[in-house]
Amino acid sequence: MADLSLNFCGVQFKNPIVIASLETTNSPEVIRECVDAGAAGMIIKTLTDIEDMARLTQNSKYAILNERNELIKGKVNKNYVFYSRSGYSSTGFREWVPYMKELRQYANDQGSHLIGSAGGKTVQSWVDICRTIEDCGLPMVELNFGCPHPAMMPGVHGGSMIGQDPEVAAEVTARVCEAVKIPVVIKLTPDQSRLLDVARAVRDAGAAAVTATNRYTGFSVDIETGKPRLGGPAGIGGVWAKPLSLRWVHRIYNELGMPITGSNGIYDHRDVVEFIMTGAPLVQVGSVLMLKGIKYLPKIISGLEEFMDSHGYPDVASMTGVASRAAVKDYGEQFRKPRMHSEVNHESCRNPKCTICIQTCFYDALAQGPGKVASLSDNCIGCEMCTQTCPFDSTSMHTTTDEDRANATFFSIPENIFELGKFEKDFDRGIKLAKVKD
Repeated sequence: MADLSLNFCGVQFKNPIVIASLETTNSPEVIRECVDAGAAGMIIKTLTDIEDMARLTQNSKYAILNERNELIKGKVNKNYVFYSRSGYSSTGFREWVPYMKELRQYANDQGSHLIGSAGGKTVQSWVDICRTIEDCGLPMVELNFGCPHPAMMPGVHGGSMIGQDPEVAAEVTARVCEAVKIPVVIKLTPDQSRLLDVARAVRDAGAAAVTATNRYTGFSVDIETGKPRLGGPAGIGGVWAKPLSLRWVHRIYNELGMPITGSNGIYDHRDVVEFIMTGAPLVQVGSVLMLKGIKYLPKIISGLEEFMDSHGYPDVASMTGVASRAAVKDYGEQFRKPRMHSEVNHESCRNPKCTICIQTCFYDALAQGPGKVASLSDNCIGCEMCTQTCPFDSTSMHTTTDEDRANATFFSIPENIFELGKFEKDFDRGIKLAKVKD
């Protein structure tokens, strides 16, 4: 049986599943339910001294949408979109003190951990909240630099506004890390292009790990009424965001090499596996539990264990980062791999009744022949579209052995050479002329 336990930043977790900081951890009662359901950790909904962010949670709004952007009525499938407006913990951080002490012990008795989350009004607020969390005996704290909502609250500065500025993020991180001894994790916002810069800045400022990522800021329209849902922009997430989240996990894992918790895109154990294989051994589960209930959590944990057993992974470490390490660094490296072409298995093929592969081949490599699919292999570029769309697994990829065909259409990119395009040349010439005139 696979060993699901792991050590993350010096803290031992019994499995990789942690409950993210959201509505499910805004209540001591529900936190106990999470412990009973087998969660390895629960991150309290962000503790704050920003009154408006606490009040915002008491006025939360949600729109759970399907692939047609319609409200879901009933069973929620994996294609859901979670569109919501919410805030930080609706209870003041000092009022949480007795609950944190009690819940910490309740969690520890079952091999679990209560984890803090902070979002302050000032730098000193961040320090005070994190010290309070540490004083209550919690083993770790997450700084919420990713929440999309503060940017839309008049007069509130925090969340993703901090997470978009490497210098500010580093300053807050450094002050907190100087003030507490427990590991500090930074929750990153995807609402930016400099996420790697922010991750590097907080790492250098003392952060033990990062969470990749919080939710995006979105805008959703009800076309029947012509009005925006929830009145305007709001936070948005769901499994659709998983490849975007994994992109940052992959880059942080490969380029920074720092510990990562994965978030934004988890529905079931298969999504958990993707995050682990990309480089995030600890995974935060959130909105799906709001939609399916805490009773759904054991299914994720047991599904993960069954997957690891069936695929021969003895522990989490053996699975962590395997996909990221196997990935090419750029397209140039991809071009150096052997060229492939597709072949059709006519015994299992249902042609001429089925012509899907022909319809989806845009390189004229497949055509309708007399009663079967004709392969024009000289035209095949090895895109693999036919293998992805064939419902009968009747197409497969094979290495091209003909040297002329193998080399055909492959780019030859000399190293350390970049040829300027017309725009760049004109721009460069304009700069030089401007200097001459000066």
